Amino acid sequence: MAAKKSPFFDTATTLGKVVAFFGISALCGVLAAGMLVPVAAIAKTGLTTGNNIVSALPSSFEKLPISEPSTILDANGKTIANFYQQNREPVKINDISPYMRKAIVSVEDERFYEHKGVDPKGIARAVVGNLTSSSRSGASTLTQQYVNNLLVNNQELTGSEESTISGQKDYAAKIRELKYAVAIEKEMSKDEILEGYLNLVLFSGREYGVQAAAQRFYSVDAKDLNVQQSAMLAGMVQLPNVYNPINNPERSLDRRNKVLGNMYRTGAINKKEYDDAVKSGLELKPSTSPSGCSSAQDNAYFCDYVVNLILSDDTYGKTKEDREGLLYRGGLTIKTTLNSELNKKAAADARKAIDPNAKSNKDIHSSIVSVQPGTGNILTMAQNTTYGPDSKNSGSSTYYNFAVERSKGGAGGFQGGSTMKPYTTLGWLTEGNRMSETINAKKQAFQPGTKFRASCLPGGTATVGSKWEPKNASPGFYRRMTVDTGLYWSINTATVQEAFRTDLCTIADYTKRLGVLDQDADNGQPGPISPANPSFIIGSANITPLSQAAAFATFANKGEYCKPRAMTSVVDKDNNEYKVPQETCSQEIDPAYVADLNGTLKKIATKRVSKGRVEGPIAGKTGTNNYATSTWFVGYTTGIATATWVGRLNGKAANETNQLHGAIINDEQAPKMVDSSTYAAPLWVDFMEEAVLQYERKGFGKAGKRPAPVVPDTPDGAMSDGEKEDAAAAKARAAAEARARAEAEARAEAEAKRKAAEEKKKAEEEKREAEEKKEAEEKKEAAEKKKAEEDKKKSQKSSKPRPPKSSD
Repeated sequence: MAAKKSPFFDTATTLGKVVAFFGISALCGVLAAGMLVPVAAIAKTGLTTGNNIVSALPSSFEKLPISEPSTILDANGKTIANFYQQNREPVKINDISPYMRKAIVSVEDERFYEHKGVDPKGIARAVVGNLTSSSRSGASTLTQQYVNNLLVNNQELTGSEESTISGQKDYAAKIRELKYAVAIEKEMSKDEILEGYLNLVLFSGREYGVQAAAQRFYSVDAKDLNVQQSAMLAGMVQLPNVYNPINNPERSLDRRNKVLGNMYRTGAINKKEYDDAVKSGLELKPSTSPSGCSSAQDNAYFCDYVVNLILSDDTYGKTKEDREGLLYRGGLTIKTTLNSELNKKAAADARKAIDPNAKSNKDIHSSIVSVQPGTGNILTMAQNTTYGPDSKNSGSSTYYNFAVERSKGGAGGFQGGSTMKPYTTLGWLTEGNRMSETINAKKQAFQPGTKFRASCLPGGTATVGSKWEPKNASPGFYRRMTVDTGLYWSINTATVQEAFRTDLCTIADYTKRLGVLDQDADNGQPGPISPANPSFIIGSANITPLSQAAAFATFANKGEYCKPRAMTSVVDKDNNEYKVPQETCSQEIDPAYVADLNGTLKKIATKRVSKGRVEGPIAGKTGTNNYATSTWFVGYTTGIATATWVGRLNGKAANETNQLHGAIINDEQAPKMVDSSTYAAPLWVDFMEEAVLQYERKGFGKAGKRPAPVVPDTPDGAMSDGEKEDAAAAKARAAAEARARAEAEARAEAEAKRKAAEEKKKAEEEKREAEEKKEAEEKKEAAEKKKAEEDKKKSQKSSKPRPPKSSD
């Protein structure tokens, strides 16, 4: 059974309060710095003296950083999005309206500039009020409130559950608050305390600090708040929800006028200022500053990509929770590579290509992403949908970013179709072949057991498992043709024959070196494209638009690949810099091969796609998978490379049921044959027509001296007699070309040596002549100097005065 309380020490009774006040106050007296401890608090602690109470507490506490929003900026410094748990923008005291400073002092602590952290008069008034009524009133000074807000902030950062809410604190917590207030008054000036308080205090919802509150309710800066606005905001801090002017305008107006009365009574404003202010209405002009990528509008998917980069990088914290805390509380300024104005056009063009509001387009979407050659900077990243949940299952909104991989918020990529063919051509060129060489594109079927050369696989071959029948979209191309023609018209059987005479590992290696990964290589995880299945050469692997844009930027940059990057700098509120990926570029393709490849890709973009609309030089490649569930165009200038994709989100189900041929798209029936020229290429043209004007458009260069060919052996039994003859002829041509090149190089070397000898001889003669000339000039100069000295002596002798003659 609990011991029965004595009414003399039970502070819940009036008698207990009186005894506590007179008895314990006599023991404690007045503490250092004039601090009068609330007597009821002392009685409740069970401590015998005020000195014991105060000395038991530490003299100060750690003031942890206050929460500040993080901001993502575009390449020009324009805000894309803010992230916060507490919307706060700290400002200096001089950037806070004098009216606001006077208002908060008048209503919360009118003796703020007189006391030293604790107000004995206020405590006495509160004690008397608490003794004589059942209600409780506080006596917290602004300094105490500042301490309390700091403690709340500390608890949020450390996860403490100790209550610091007024009316819920125990007496030890109250005494602690009093002592810290006295300590802070010794460390900080009054203006510093007032500035700290006005930047820390909650005004409404997630609006913390006077600057955020001024913007929220009046769309002005804190320095521009007038009398009535200041009074309204000052009145809110006591009960932010009750006095919220949007939700409770009448209460807010009444509270504001009471604050104005306090300001007039304390001399903070004069009679005219009071009269004018009290007659005015609330005159709100609210604005919002939403948190997160949802507020980034057309830039939302790029924003989401940046957030995923930060949350997956231990540079910003050991755990995901740490990284989230830094993003939402750490005041980061994240500068990015995004051209937000151009991205706005990209989003508009994506919606124009595939209308997200068309009922027929539930699973049909578009994506567009641009990368800068030579830097890897991501310039645009947009799609036809709105960033958000697809609550109505309409397809008009989604969180999926179609341009990137799953781990960065993506949908897992799409079949690349014929946009993969340039990698086969690069392999073909690497082995010493030419774009002008003829291949036999008649073959339409490869039987099980057919072997393709693949030096990196066991046995050096890749074997066809089941019968493989690559078909052409146009029936008239099952014939002999040049490699250039096959690539220009995107003929599957031509590409297969190229690959058949090329090492598949060389082709696959190019995709790896240029960052094009199979998004399902390892149980749904991205990895290098495997050469084991020859069908990868015509686009069976699921790849991302971002990776293709970056890879094709390599063709624009003479074979130098730059990893795509989205951030250029990350700095926190204390100007601490975080490490971000720098421009990372490497030469991955011989420029001679790129020049040969560009010769064909230029014709595709110029003649088949742009048709005069996009100012060149431009180049690119079309792409369509089976049943057109994934269609592409990836094209570039030397200044910008852009991948456009149009297809089904469920495009991996590339079957007749899912096909886009003749489907209802944009609420209209599509052509019977849908390919890249139907939606994806027009989207690219619409966007690039203006985009290319913002970036350089130099020529792609000419082929230089070609490197020595690589002509590996072909596995036995892999080719027919005719194909063997073609291969033998190719080897013979390659050998002849190699000999011719060697002879030419020898002649060039001999000529270079001859020229070098002549130049050396000429240089020696010029040197000898220069030395002789210098010697003659030195002799001449010495002679002139000698003559000048002689002339000087003669002049001095003739001018010397003669002695006077003596008289007779």
